[in-house]
Amino acid sequence: MPRYVLSVWFDEPYDDPDLSAPETQRQMAQTAELTAEMERAGAWVFVAGLPPASSATVVRAAGGDVSMTDGPYAETKEQMAGFWVIDVPDLDAALDWAARASAACERPIEVRPTHA
Repeated sequence: MPRYVLSVWFDEPYDDPDLSAPETQRQMAQTAELTAEMERAGAWVFVAGLPPASSATVVRAAGGDVSMTDGPYAETKEQMAGFWVIDVPDLDAALDWAARASAACERPIEVRPTHA
């Protein structure tokens, strides 16, 4: 079956969430339940949350030289804050999970197929 990445997007500034805040607790519970549903359906492969893009390091190798700079790589007002990797029959199934993911985490979800 094809695999898809469902990426979660936040508007900047994106800081580590206050894990004790009621809104964060609600969203975490909703996304945990969705992940459990994905597991029961056999669609779930992997899930991860990401710290703010400011924690990233960009590594560039060119002409035998390697440079490293503080992230983020992209200068944009939206940053990826987490993702699911799912294994489903087709794009329609991925879009169905993405709609449920968007409702659970209350954020936009980008759906992208993988090459593997």
